[in-house]
Amino acid sequence: MVPKNRKERPKEDLRKQILDAAKVVFKQEGFEATSIRKIASAIGYSPTTIYLYYKDKSEIIHALHTEGFALLNSRFSVLAMVEHPFERLKAMGRIYMQFAMEHSDFYEVMFIMREPVDYLANYCQNEEWMEGSTAFYALLQSVEACMAEGYFKNYEPIQMVMVIWAFMHGLCTMKIVGHLDQIATNKSQLPDPGTLMEDTFQAFVRLIESTQ
Repeated sequence: MVPKNRKERPKEDLRKQILDAAKVVFKQEGFEATSIRKIASAIGYSPTTIYLYYKDKSEIIHALHTEGFALLNSRFSVLAMVEHPFERLKAMGRIYMQFAMEHSDFYEVMFIMREPVDYLANYCQNEEWMEGSTAFYALLQSVEACMAEGYFKNYEPIQMVMVIWAFMHGLCTMKIVGHLDQIATNKSQLPDPGTLMEDTFQAFVRLIESTQ
């Protein structure tokens, strides 16, 4: 049903509705099967209206990519209150997991789907990707601060950033796509399947902490 007051909606409100609808359609049908017409239909508008805001679905998914990183970076902003660098790094991991669970639609666009990366490669080669860079350098700065305290001996900062990111991404992705729950359900030797994600995270924390 098309809302009666749709003509009165501010442009930014309509832009948000387009992105919210696109998130749902992309997640349900995948990028290739999604069309501007399907996104428009989800909010009760014509495709022509969508084209007033975005030239194609690639630009829409790039906008979602950007919005997701802005939201993640806003979550990371509270880390400035955590004084000890290793505690700050652990808190960053927890925020990352929480974000992935609460915003799995954004997470898939940001870290699983290839299309946003293709967009950056094709259209943003000469521009700095501020949102992604902000998240990356927040992790790098925390790692470097930990190294100043004696952690991660014999490793380069970028090496540890990639190890930590790869682990956290793998853990969150396994949870989102259902692999982690499948393991928890079918492996009776697990002490507590309900805490598998938390237990795995804690094991990783102990592992990297032992590098001090």
